[in-house]
Amino acid sequence: MSSAAGNTQPHANLGASMAPMNIAALESVIHIEQQAYSHPWSRGNFTDALAAGYQTQLLYQNHELLGYFVAMMGVEEAHLLNLTVAPVHQGRGWARLLLDTLGQWARTQGAQWLWLEVRQSNLRAQQVYAAHGFRQVGERKRYYPAHNGQREDAVVMSLML
Repeated sequence: MSSAAGNTQPHANLGASMAPMNIAALESVIHIEQQAYSHPWSRGNFTDALAAGYQTQLLYQNHELLGYFVAMMGVEEAHLLNLTVAPVHQGRGWARLLLDTLGQWARTQGAQWLWLEVRQSNLRAQQVYAAHGFRQVGERKRYYPAHNGQREDAVVMSLML
C-alpha cells in the first residue's frame, strides 16, 4: 500500500483496500478527477471537504488508486458529493464496492437515507446507482456547470438504507 493510503481496510476477495483520503493523496485524486470529468472538482474542493471532516475513502488495488468518494452526514441522511472511478478501471464493479463502503459507513452514523445528484447526461452513472437500488426522486435545474457558460440539470436520487 502506498504511504498516501494510511490505514487500510482490505477487501480480500477483490484484492482491493480502502483508506481515508488525505492531503498526500490529492495529486493522484486530482489526476483521476481531471481524466473523468469535463468540469472536475478543484484541489480547493477536496481540501475543503477534508477540512470539514467529510467522509472520504480511497480505493486501491496493488498500490494503484482506482477511485474514491466524498460524502457528508446530515440529520439521519448521508449525501454523496463525489464518487469517481478512474476511467481505465470503470465497468469492473469498483463503483459498487465504493457504494457498499459508503452505505456501511452511513448506517454506522445513523443515516436512514443516502442522497446524491448526478448530471442528467451521465446515463452510465445513473444506471450504476439504479442497479445499486437508488431511485430518481427529482431534479435540480441548472445545477452543474456545462460548456460555454451553460448549465446542466441534475437528477436527484435516493436510497433508503
